[in-house]
Amino acid sequence: MPLGILSLIIGYIFGSIPTAYVVSRVRKGIDIRTIGSGNMGGANVMREIGTQEGVLVGLFDIAKGAGAILIAQALNVSELWIFGTGFAALVGHNFPVFAGFRGGRGSATIMGIFLVLAPTAALVTLAVVAIPFFASRKFVGAIIIGFALLPLFAWLLEGSLSLVRYALAIDVFMLIRNLPDIRRVLAKGIVKDMIYDRQRKNMR
Repeated sequence: MPLGILSLIIGYIFGSIPTAYVVSRVRKGIDIRTIGSGNMGGANVMREIGTQEGVLVGLFDIAKGAGAILIAQALNVSELWIFGTGFAALVGHNFPVFAGFRGGRGSATIMGIFLVLAPTAALVTLAVVAIPFFASRKFVGAIIIGFALLPLFAWLLEGSLSLVRYALAIDVFMLIRNLPDIRRVLAKGIVKDMIYDRQRKNMR
């Protein structure tokens, strides 16, 4: 039990490392949470600070999730504690103690978690997310598509029911955290459709 609790604490501390905040402060002297989407993650840093900085933040955030899981495994705790440690890292990224509990969404951290737990499923999901993101730069839409398929990939490629349940639990957390962004994207889509319909009517 003490080792399990220790792994949860380590996971949360790992997740709380505010990579995007530090990089944006060092490079531009600004708080990344006050510009762009306001999300403290690699995608916002890439858009507002620079591609190299965004990639660096993304890689480090992946390492946070992977590192938390690897440490839990090294402590030889049960699978449930390992899953909890990964979730603690995700919570830490979203609500970091080192940045006033105002963090990012944790997409890269989730990738790090599953790169250790289910590497094949994680790589396929990463490819699914990357294609629409680099094609359209619409990160929210890409994330919705990718993580909606993560439980399916975990089942087909890893054959683990416990991983499927874990992926579904994380999907629910991500859905709740991204709900404002999803609503905004849907609202923009509705507005665009209304404008398009009006333009078509004016052309007739």
